Amino acid sequence: MSLSIGIVGLPNVGKSTLFNALTKKGVPAENYPFCTIDPSVGVVAVPDFRVDKLSAMSHSAKTIPAAVEFVDIAGLVKGASQGEGLGNQFLSHIREVDAIAEVVRMFDDEDVHHVDGGVDPVHDIEVIDLELVLADLESATKRLERVERDAKSGDKDIIAERDVLKKILPTLQAGHAARSVALTEEEKLVAKSLHLLTMKPLMYVLNRKSGAVNVDAENGDRWHALQSFLESTGSAWTIVDAGVESDLSDVHDDERDEFRRELGVNEDGIDRLIKTGYRLLDLISFFTTGEDETRAWTITRGSTAPTAGAAIHTDFRDKFIRAEVIHWDKLLDSGSYAKARELGLLRAEGKEYVVVDGDVIEFRHS
Repeated sequence: MSLSIGIVGLPNVGKSTLFNALTKKGVPAENYPFCTIDPSVGVVAVPDFRVDKLSAMSHSAKTIPAAVEFVDIAGLVKGASQGEGLGNQFLSHIREVDAIAEVVRMFDDEDVHHVDGGVDPVHDIEVIDLELVLADLESATKRLERVERDAKSGDKDIIAERDVLKKILPTLQAGHAARSVALTEEEKLVAKSLHLLTMKPLMYVLNRKSGAVNVDAENGDRWHALQSFLESTGSAWTIVDAGVESDLSDVHDDERDEFRRELGVNEDGIDRLIKTGYRLLDLISFFTTGEDETRAWTITRGSTAPTAGAAIHTDFRDKFIRAEVIHWDKLLDSGSYAKARELGLLRAEGKEYVVVDGDVIEFRHS
């Protein structure tokens, strides 16, 4: 399935540096037919050691990890919802992504101007989030005016859309995100069709800078206020040093760990960011493996076997007979499919089976 995360942020927060670091970890687009050939889109592998282990076991000719598209969305400034800067371009691009990664500046640096004159992470978040709310408020208000008229026809779908808009609008008018509105599962499906920006899952990417004064290291009022905000809102977030990650992308694998130790950056921030995005979208991976290729396939958590099969080909959903399933670690312990089958570890599962993260599956269809 095609997955995309839009990177947004105020000017000079490190958004472009982060995107460059991501694209340096990119994967060949020809393996991912859903991908857009666009300089503002980077196709990035989801870090997963299980793919490599299964590929080694199967002696696969190709190894294809799961992937996420990161989209560099330009033009977000205060007033973007009213067309300031590249506001209209920003809005059109961001409506197409599945989730939003909001880059927040965490460093003081006199050589890098801040659009508001000083670094205040919570203030920056409030500016960006309000622009998203205002954009949604305008589009939802206009949409409600149209469906109010059309609902007189008695069309059930239009009435459902009208009712959801009426439920969401007061929250937008109060300056809050649409995702904070309590909706039923049916209402969530209707809301998704509205393409509201603040219905999309959101994570904050806190961008540090090596050698600068960083808000978290300073451990003052700004950091405490940010921690309080993140905790009170239950937000997904991760810390990254985009500049270091971009530089390290050019370093040979054998030397990268040593450079990380010297710079005091012990963990791969880009890998952590990708994994956070994957979890944010509530995604899991299942695998197929053989001599031709080992591949990780992305599905939504809770998917049944036929739905998972559709990630490979619609025939596996529409003509589904059964799925042969084994968890990746049991297959590795067996050493081969043949041995796992001999040991009776392969299970035949039907249409109701809910796929578990790490399942290795062979589909049978008519």
